Amino acid sequence: MGKTTGFLEYKRKDGPVRKEAERTKDFMEFHGCLKPEEQKQQAGRCMDCGVPYCQGGNMLAGMMSGCPLHNLVPEINDLVYRGRMEEAYRRLSVTHSFPEFTSRVCPALCEAACTCSLHDTAVSTKENEKSVIEYAYENGLVKEEEPMVRTGKRVAVVGSGPSGLAAAQLLNRRGHTVVVYERNDRVGGLLRYGIPNMKLDKSVIDRRIALMEGAGITFETNTNVGKDIKAKKLLEEFDSVILACGASHPRDINAPGREAKGIYFAVDFLSQVTKYILDHNYANNPVKTYPLDSHPFHLAKDKDVIVIGGGDTGNDCVGTCIRLGAKSVTQLEMMPKPAEKRTDSNPWPQWPRVLKVDYGQEEAIWKFGKDPRVYQTTVKEFVKDKNGCLKEVVLVSLEAKKDEKTGRMQMVPVEGSEKTIPADLVLIAAGFLGSEEYVTKDFKVELDARTNVKTKGCGHETSVAKVYTAGDMHIGQSLVVRAIAEGRAVAKEVDKDLMGYTNL
Repeated sequence: MGKTTGFLEYKRKDGPVRKEAERTKDFMEFHGCLKPEEQKQQAGRCMDCGVPYCQGGNMLAGMMSGCPLHNLVPEINDLVYRGRMEEAYRRLSVTHSFPEFTSRVCPALCEAACTCSLHDTAVSTKENEKSVIEYAYENGLVKEEEPMVRTGKRVAVVGSGPSGLAAAQLLNRRGHTVVVYERNDRVGGLLRYGIPNMKLDKSVIDRRIALMEGAGITFETNTNVGKDIKAKKLLEEFDSVILACGASHPRDINAPGREAKGIYFAVDFLSQVTKYILDHNYANNPVKTYPLDSHPFHLAKDKDVIVIGGGDTGNDCVGTCIRLGAKSVTQLEMMPKPAEKRTDSNPWPQWPRVLKVDYGQEEAIWKFGKDPRVYQTTVKEFVKDKNGCLKEVVLVSLEAKKDEKTGRMQMVPVEGSEKTIPADLVLIAAGFLGSEEYVTKDFKVELDARTNVKTKGCGHETSVAKVYTAGDMHIGQSLVVRAIAEGRAVAKEVDKDLMGYTNL
């Protein structure tokens, strides 16, 4: 696939990235595309490796290795290399619902499992994918056709995140009537309000939603299923219901002073920022230059910010606060600092547990002169002023110790390591514990030990007849690409149960 000797002749080259001094002035996307000829050359680096682990999508050591959608990566790369972009899009569309999302926000599981990455840099599969889908949009290839024949079956999808959208897309194509319910004011779930605009411009979501609406899918926003509309009503009106509400119950930090003003869950903060931007001239601003009055500076300007959590959401909080004029940003990570290279216990093609400097950390280094992350540290106490507002946090160092009862290693506080630093704003990005209780109680579905919705066997059918689940609500907090794979899988299962067979 690609050019036989391409991986020997060409070095990896990524698309242009706007400099920190420029990109931190706005919330525009900052990662551009290579010129077509350069992208063809990059696709030519895909080697005829024999066993393409990039498309495997298997769990190794508790982590996903390769693409969960099983995109036929070598075939797509070969078509890009040969300049056959329309065919590349057709090939990609067989397995993928929304390449425009993953080519922007996916951590590229395919590249981590690329054979070329064993001794060199991986093939730039993620950027190749982006070049394909953007070419397809620019040339009118991306379409959602309304089915010529309807089956008479009605399906309700609760949640318009990536899993809900993927399920709705395929079930509508099959001819079922699909209604998607979203509790927020706009469609997209965490794609819309959990991922900052500079990573995923919301116009990218809007153009896909417009196509899906044109194909006959109905979106009901500002409708909170379980509160505004009850499960009983949906089960009476629809032949099947898919719960794709995400793992939206955030993990809290239970420390003294938690009630202080100025402490927020990261997803709530990021949602507030994005909604403010969307509500202030975004839709009517075709060049996306974002005038200053569209920035919610009041949320972070001149504040000392503490971000609790070292994952992608924590990084997004760092980048967002820098754009909003934060005085300082400190990111706390409970675990030790990762190794810079793979260790013997983390061999290829496992997901590499190595140090990663993401865009938010890059911007913090540029602005403040150092990496914002502090490892093996957490908050011991939140300190309030006389008005109940946060003014400081007491940090404590952590060390790994084996629990005598369970035998597991745990991070425990180091006695006497406390340190107090100023803090006006704390953002808790410590992950999610499971689905919203009011939804699962209303549908009376069984839960597993992690409060995810329990399903029969390896499928998506819940303990309640006609009710299915997919995405993070099913497997726990995960990636957009896995959510899309879940949505496609549940659509196939629902279709088979409704029709007796499936051609999805």
